[in-house]
Order: sequence, then C-alpha cells, then structure tokens
Amino acid sequence: MNFAIPRQDNAELLLYLWKIIDLPFIYLDDLLYKTSYELFLFPPEQAAIFINKMLKANLLTEDDNGRIRLSSPLNEKLTLWQKKRKNKVEEQKKSAEKRRLLTNNIENDEKSNINLLFKILVEKGTLYRAAKITNNAFKIRELDTNKGSIKSDVSGSKEESYYIEINLKEKFVKHNCHDFETRRSREKQFCKHLARLFLLLKEKDEKTAEFFLKEIAENIEEWEFSS
Repeated sequence: MNFAIPRQDNAELLLYLWKIIDLPFIYLDDLLYKTSYELFLFPPEQAAIFINKMLKANLLTEDDNGRIRLSSPLNEKLTLWQKKRKNKVEEQKKSAEKRRLLTNNIENDEKSNINLLFKILVEKGTLYRAAKITNNAFKIRELDTNKGSIKSDVSGSKEESYYIEINLKEKFVKHNCHDFETRRSREKQFCKHLARLFLLLKEKDEKTAEFFLKEIAENIEEWEFSS
C-alpha cells in the first residue's frame, strides 16, 4: 500500500481510508472514531464535515440501519485493488518459497560441485540477500568462456547501475557496490550482486557458472577483487 495520504482527491482519500478499514460497511460513530482518533486524518469536527460532504456527493452511502458504505464505483475500485494486492501477496509468497528452496539446496547439497564452490565465495547471510534480487535486475553484456569474460550491469540502490566484470585470464573481479568495495573485496568474497549473478548463470547454464566459479575459487589468492 502507498501510505502517502491523497488529501487533494476526496475519492482517493476515501479509498485510502477503506483500504485500512477493510470492512464492507461501518457505522457513523465508528467511522468518526477511526478517522479522527486512530488514523488522525482529521480533527473530530472536520471528520464529521468530511463524511457528511462525501454522503451528499454520493461517494458514501448510508442505509436505513445507519451503515455507511463506499459508493458502487468506489467499491469496484476497492475490489480491484484488493484482487491485485492478493495476487501480489501470492507472488511474494511463491518468490519467498523459491528463495528458501534455492538457498537450502546450496546449503545442504554436499555432492554438487557448484554448491561447494558457492560456499567458498558466498557467506550464508549474503546468499539469503542475493536470492531476493530478481533476474530482471541484471543485464549481461558479455558471457564468453573462450575469452574467460563476464560483463554485466545490475540495478541497485543507486540511480546508475552497478557494473560487474570478471576476467579469468587477468584474474580479476571488479564491482562497485558499497558492500563489495568496503568489505567483500578485502575478504575476497562475493557480495549479494555477484552471488545473484552466479545464481542466475546457474539457472541458465550450470556448466558455465561452475566453470567460472571453479577458476576463481581454486586460485583465489591469485585473484584481485576491486572496483
């Protein structure tokens, strides 16, 4: 939910209010209390004026039992928002389960060479953070086993994309996120971006991912990690 209060648009303000209330109807006294004392949208007097104004504008309706509801058009918009939100929550749950399975596989599979290589270069906490990054964050510009080269851009917290460059022949890993520059490069460890890049490569072509990881991990002292 976007928690910025849309005070300039009464219809959007009512939708904002009902997204929080999450009830098909509410009684006037309860609506006044929630609006003023729980959500602090208006002082009590102004809240009463606002609600009456919305009733007169037919953005709210009141039945004979004093139950206040959103108008039909606004209720349709609310229902659509709820469906989208439900779908988003389901997608997030599926994504979280996928990350859990992925990280558990790497942590618990002692037979896979690529998983063993991952453990050399990636800390457990970094692996969990890496799994949260989407594949769409990466734009791989070069992946060439003959040249021994990987070049990729990755979107992050900065406006400009981070860069990643790995060269097997010259034995360097270059990347410019803050964590890598200030900590991981000194320890010759992967940050979440590098870890996620290799998870992505593992999904697409495990042999290629393993080829690069093996070259780095087996000769780690000869490699330069820098920005």
